[in-house]
Amino acid sequence: MAGIVSITLQNNDEARPVIESILHDNPSASANYMPGAVKIDCPERLVVKAGSVSERIGRDWDPQEIHLTIVSMGGSLDEDDEELVLSWGV
Repeated sequence: MAGIVSITLQNNDEARPVIESILHDNPSASANYMPGAVKIDCPERLVVKAGSVSERIGRDWDPQEIHLTIVSMGGSLDEDDEELVLSWGV
């Protein structure tokens, strides 16, 4: 059985383009919208692509910027200049 990875972001103007990008780039992801936060669950692996976020905000976006809006996450984190990946085990 695949593990579920998750990321919870603040529901604010800075995080909304990131949330949109995650849901667009991870078709198997589901979002739970709460007052002040959005929790996104995805089977096995979730990718946040810098290019996708940059397109939505109209400027270069560094994946490190996500740390300003993260509330919590579940999974092993791997990040570089192009993307941030949450997964279990691999």
